[in-house]
Amino acid sequence: MTRDEKFMRAAIAQARLSLKSGDVPVGCVIVKDGRIIARGHNEREKKKNALCHAEITAINRACKRLGGWRLIGAEMYVTLEPCPMCAGAVINSRIERLVYGASDEKGGAVENKATLFEREYNHKPEVVTGVLGKECAALLKQFFATLREKHRKNAEITE
Repeated sequence: MTRDEKFMRAAIAQARLSLKSGDVPVGCVIVKDGRIIARGHNEREKKKNALCHAEITAINRACKRLGGWRLIGAEMYVTLEPCPMCAGAVINSRIERLVYGASDEKGGAVENKATLFEREYNHKPEVVTGVLGKECAALLKQFFATLREKHRKNAEITE
């Protein structure tokens, strides 16, 4: 198992926590000096807050742990390509390396809908894509298939 796979597995474990509260299974860990310093998972449904993305939670925790907003030397491992908000937070927190599993064709801001890191901001992280991508994507596909089935059953009941 590679170093990137090891930390992505930790992010996947966080994504599984999202499932318990009915949230989209996205998980994130932030690593510095080879150790996990912060973890996060989606909690939008649980906390009824649009800002409670896995990446934002992990960045908040990392900043508190390190005592500052600059996460220089830190790496982020996240199961899904970050959205515009989270990609912006990566830029603003100065995370040096972003590793993600599954691409997000509908809302990704790294290589899909928006390519924020290709713009001339004051910081540009190194990006690695597709680490355990099939496993990360499978979690998401399973979640949305289950959600669609619930909606279908609810629609049948109300008819």
